Amino acid sequence: MSGTNGVQGASPARSVAAVAAAVGAALAEHVKAGARVALGLSGGIDSMVLLDALTQRVASHPLLLSAVHVHHGLSPNADRWAQFCAEQCALRNVALTVHRLRLERGRGQSLEALARAARYECLMAVAADVVAIGHHADDQAETVLLQLLRGAGPRGMAAMAGYREGRPSLWRPLLSLSRKELHDYASSRGLTWIEDESNLDQKHRRNLLRRAVAPLLAASFPGYPGTLVRAAAHQAEASALLDELAALDALGAGDEPGLDRASLAALPAPRAGNLLRWFLRREGLRPPSQARLSQMLGQLALAADDAKVSIAHDGREIGVHRGRIRVHAPPPGPYVLAWHGEPEIRLPSGALTFVPVHGAGLCADKLKQAPVSLRSRTGGERIQLAMNRPHHAVKKLLQQAGLPRWERDALPLVWCGAELAAIPGIGVAVAFQAARDAAGWALAWKPDADLGPSGMRA
Repeated sequence: MSGTNGVQGASPARSVAAVAAAVGAALAEHVKAGARVALGLSGGIDSMVLLDALTQRVASHPLLLSAVHVHHGLSPNADRWAQFCAEQCALRNVALTVHRLRLERGRGQSLEALARAARYECLMAVAADVVAIGHHADDQAETVLLQLLRGAGPRGMAAMAGYREGRPSLWRPLLSLSRKELHDYASSRGLTWIEDESNLDQKHRRNLLRRAVAPLLAASFPGYPGTLVRAAAHQAEASALLDELAALDALGAGDEPGLDRASLAALPAPRAGNLLRWFLRREGLRPPSQARLSQMLGQLALAADDAKVSIAHDGREIGVHRGRIRVHAPPPGPYVLAWHGEPEIRLPSGALTFVPVHGAGLCADKLKQAPVSLRSRTGGERIQLAMNRPHHAVKKLLQQAGLPRWERDALPLVWCGAELAAIPGIGVAVAFQAARDAAGWALAWKPDADLGPSGMRA
C-alpha cells in the first residue's frame, strides 16, 4: 500500500479541478444518467482516482456504479490487493465483484499479454452499460511509442480510444490527464493505493519505456505526454478517414456476403491494402503484418472467380466463391459418426436433425436394414435422385446448388451400410425414398454460423 505527497512543481488544487472537470465532461458526453457503470479496479493509483472521482459525481450525475477486480494470482500480494479493493469499495458503498483467474500460458506466449487479455475479457463480460478504465495520458503516450516501434499504421498509432461504443461500451475518462495530475489528486484527496511490484520489472517493454525512456522525453520535451496524446488523436482521425474510404471502395456488394474480388484487384496497391485490412477487421480477424497482407493481395488479385483459394489467418480461412472473397471456418477433417435414431446429432461443422415425417424423406424401414452413418465427403461419390435420371457426381450436384467449396467439404452425407442414402439439402437416393404411405425422416442441416446458411433441408 502506498500514498504520496504529490509531485514537486505541480498544483494539487489545480489537479483536483482538472480530474473533476475531465470526468464531468466525459460523463456528460458519453454516459446517460442512471446507466450501469462498472469500474475496472486494480487498486492502483489510476483506478483509485477514478473510483474516487466517480463517487464524487454520483450526486450530480446519478449512476449505478459497481467495480470489478481481476485477481490474476500472479503476485504473492494478489490476495491482499483484492482485500484492499473490497475495503475501499465498502467505504464508498460500491458493490465489488472479484474474478479469480487461473492462467495457463502456452508455449511462446507472453504471460503479461495473457493476463491483460484475460482481464479485458472479464471486464467486457460484466452486466453493465459502460466499463470504465483508468488509463491516463502517460499510458496513451507509452502505447503510441510501442506501436510506433512495432511499425504500426494509423490505426495502431491511434492507440486507446477515449470511448468505444459496444455492449458494454468502453470508457476512459482520464485519458487527457497525466500521471502527475493523478498523483496530485490522490495526495490532495488523501487516497491510498497499491503498488504492483511487476511494474518495476524492465524486462517488460512498457515498463522499460516508463522507467527509462519517458523521463528523458519529459525532461527534453516539456509537452510530453500531451503531445503524443494529440498525435494519437490525429492518427484516430486518419484511421477513421481510411475506414470511410474502404467502405466507399467496398460499395456495390448489395446484400451479398464477402468482398468483390474484381473490385479489390482493380484498386491501386495502397487502397487495395487498406480495403483488405478493413474487410478482415470487419470479419473479426486480427490485422496481418504488411508482408502477410501483400501475400494475401497477390493471391486474391490473381485468383479466378471460382479458384480454389485457401488462405489461413487467425484461426479462419479466406477463400473465393463466385467472385466474392469470403472468410469462413476451416473445413473439418475426415469423419464417420454412427446414427442410432437421435433427433439431432452434432458434427464437426454443424448439426444434422432428423425430423419424423410421413410419405416423404428417407424411408425409416430402409434405414433399419443396415447401420446408418454420417460421413464427410471423400470424393467420387455418386447418387441417383430419380428413376428417370442418371447417377450424378455428388461434387457436381453441390456445385450446381451454389455451395462454396468449404460448405461442400463440411456437408455430411448419410450412408446406410455401403450405400449413399441422402445428401442434406440436395435429395434422397431413389432406393431410400419413403413411399406415400410410409414413415420417413426429413433432414435439416444446420451448419455453424460462419460456414453457410442455416436452413438447408432434404
